[in-house]
Amino acid sequence: MGLAAGPAPGQDCGPRDFLGTPLPAGTPGQTWTTALSMAYPQLRLAETPGAGIAISDGAATINARGPTGRSTPEIIASATVGDQFAVTYPLSRSLDDRLIPFFDPGRARNDAFFQLLYGPEAGAVEPQLVTVTAGPARFRVTARHGVACQLAAAFGDLDLSDPAIAPLLDEVGGGYLWRRIAGTDRLSPHSYGIAIDLNAALGGYWRWTGADEGEVGGFDNNLPWALVESLERRGFIWGGKWHHFDGMHFEYRPELILYSRMSRRVGQ
Repeated sequence: MGLAAGPAPGQDCGPRDFLGTPLPAGTPGQTWTTALSMAYPQLRLAETPGAGIAISDGAATINARGPTGRSTPEIIASATVGDQFAVTYPLSRSLDDRLIPFFDPGRARNDAFFQLLYGPEAGAVEPQLVTVTAGPARFRVTARHGVACQLAAAFGDLDLSDPAIAPLLDEVGGGYLWRRIAGTDRLSPHSYGIAIDLNAALGGYWRWTGADEGEVGGFDNNLPWALVESLERRGFIWGGKWHHFDGMHFEYRPELILYSRMSRRVGQ
């Protein structure tokens, strides 16, 4: 199955706007669980005394622990579900926050959570993959939880012939690939079919600079904000906002977009 990006994405789903979706009235007691429930309405969350939050997709259940308050490097190495929200993803055009060592919103991932959402092994993920087309680019991503639908919608909202955008769709890094993150034993989000890489030559990646972890300086951003914000609107966070920048990288994390909006509202 292939989905072509365009004015009317060809798919059996209604694209969601995570930057415009109305937030619940009042101040949620646990904004991270509210964000999960809103982002993935197919899931069921329930408190389990002494065991955290039970999260079920109807077929399997995991017990999710809340935030642990550990340091960011510790969280990235072994995140609880709640830890994934420890660093709030910024919804602004400023890249100043990413100069803070280990300001990496979204790099903390709990494998059990993603395996519940998308499958515990390649043989479970791959049957759900579809191809999203954006100009000359082809991205294999999962259809589960609307990922392919949202990606096609994000590209469909853009003028892909724009000279600021078109080069980013040449020689793209692609989508699905079951693999570990370079230099770690942790599964890449590409393994679940929820991440894409644009043109690596234009995106930039912190490891290619030779910098040490936690000491990554600035980077030359070549991505137009129209592209970044279109993908954010559809639930994808951008690796260009990380201290350990991955400027070519987007991954589907709508719960982080919603949590950011909730946190900003609560802080007002």
